Formats: sequence, C-alpha cells, structure tokens
Amino acid sequence: MRILITGSNGLLGQKLVKLLAGKNDVELIATSTGKNRTPFTKGYTYHSLDITSQNEINEVFTKFKPEVVINTAAMTNVDACETQQEQCWKLNVDAVSYLIKAAEKHNTHLIHLSTDFVFDGENGPYKETDLPNPLSYYGKSKFEAEKLLQQANIKWSIARTIIVYGVVDDMSRSNIVLWAKEALAKGNPLTIVNDQFRSPTLAEDLAMGCWLIAQKKATGIFHISGKENMSIIDLVYKVADFYGYDKSIITPIASSSLNQAAKRPAKTGFILDKSMNELGYNPCSFEEGLAIVDEQLKGK
Repeated sequence: MRILITGSNGLLGQKLVKLLAGKNDVELIATSTGKNRTPFTKGYTYHSLDITSQNEINEVFTKFKPEVVINTAAMTNVDACETQQEQCWKLNVDAVSYLIKAAEKHNTHLIHLSTDFVFDGENGPYKETDLPNPLSYYGKSKFEAEKLLQQANIKWSIARTIIVYGVVDDMSRSNIVLWAKEALAKGNPLTIVNDQFRSPTLAEDLAMGCWLIAQKKATGIFHISGKENMSIIDLVYKVADFYGYDKSIITPIASSSLNQAAKRPAKTGFILDKSMNELGYNPCSFEEGLAIVDEQLKGK
C-alpha cells in the first residue's frame, strides 16, 4: 500500500512515520514544508510539500501516485485561526479542496484529520452522527473541510480527535502534557480552566487509528481519541500526581475570565464505540499514556 502523509514534521506526522516506515506492506512517502525533521530516514521517502499550493500537490500525486493520503497538516492554533482567518482558511479548507481534486484524479483514499472543535460543547461526549455546530473560526474551517469531503466523489474518511499529546523527536513543539510537566517541575504557579472537558489523546494511539482506517479501507467519520473525559484542570492534576509534583500551585479559573480570541466548547469528549467495533481501535488510559511519554522523555 502506497501511503503519503502530509504534515510529517508535526507530532502526529512523526508518529505515523515511525509506525509505518518499518512495515513491509507499506511504501511510505512523508511530506511537510521545509526540511525533514524526523531523525531517522530509512524505510520511507521524504518530499517537501506546501499543501496550500495546488501545483505542488498535483506534482507530488503525479510523481508518487499514492493509494492513501493521510492529511495531518493544518493550522491548529485556535486563537491564531481567529485572528489570521485568511491563513487558516488557506491551510484548513483550500488545501483540502486541492487534495480532493488530486485524489479524484488518482483514485486515492483521502484520510483527513479533524477535531472535537466542530462541536459546540453543549452535549458532549459526542458520537459520529451528532451534528456539528462550531463556535470558533478554527472549528468552522475544519467543519467546512469535512463538508467538502462528504460531497467529494472519492473514497474519504474523517478522523476527528481531541487534544493530542506526546513527544516529538526534535522537541520543537509543545503540547498540554509537556507544558504542564515543565511548569510544575519549575514550581511555577498555574491557573488552569476547570470548566472545559476533553479526552486527551496519545499521539501513538491517533497514529494507530489512522493506520487502522487505511488498512481496513474504512470510509466515513471516525472518532479517535483517548477514552477518558476529564476537565483541563484534572488533566494537569493527573500530570502532577504522576510525577509527584506539588498540586497546591495549581489554581482553578473559569474560561470566561481568560481573554482568549476564540470561544471554546465547554464539554466535548467522544463516544468511541464505532472506532472500537469497526476498526479495533483500543487507546491506552491517560496514566498509560503518561508512562509512554515519560519513557520517551528519558530517551532524550
């Protein structure tokens, strides 16, 4: 199976490269903007790709003729999307329309990453058939891309996920778990929202979910996240407990008191029955995820 990954320098992209590069039945092409930031180079081909360029997408599809594309590239900073809407639309919507056009021409199965932020957070946790109602420009852009796929004349899958955490090889990106660990280790006082609920997702689990979709040629929408729903402050408490850090430096705060550009849904989280039954998806617990992250950090 010839699989092409977009955004291979990102957290999920790197985990997908790691997962798929060693497989005998996979010919892997990793693409991202700029140079390859994954430290090992065996078992796959790297090609620089700007997905906001329709010409570059067409050239890459013509050269590699991928049977499956896993689109992990996106603008995901929720507040930046609110203030830089043109850039957000280019990456999250226009680029997807270019991928769809190329996929139509080459009969490619397009697996696209989406988000819990397509929901308004009024009735979480959500199943795949629940109706989106995004609150932020980021959520709107991701929902718009979902609609493009659903109307497209191709094999498509949407993998929605929530708060992805893990360790990237060059440590160039942070995420909530790494950020909380670092701040707690320094003893910095933390104010954390106590009225937003999410299901944090280990990057390795998400990569496995994408691979299961590709392997089974499964189409449609799939919810791929961690299985435990918790408030953001509970997530940070759990990180503190895992490492034995002082929890008294953590102060709860209401979302309304933060001056954030984008509105966030109060309670998301996913019902994973479909992914578990149809794909055999089985994510680890948050504790197990923290242990995996800890092992990887020790190797740095």
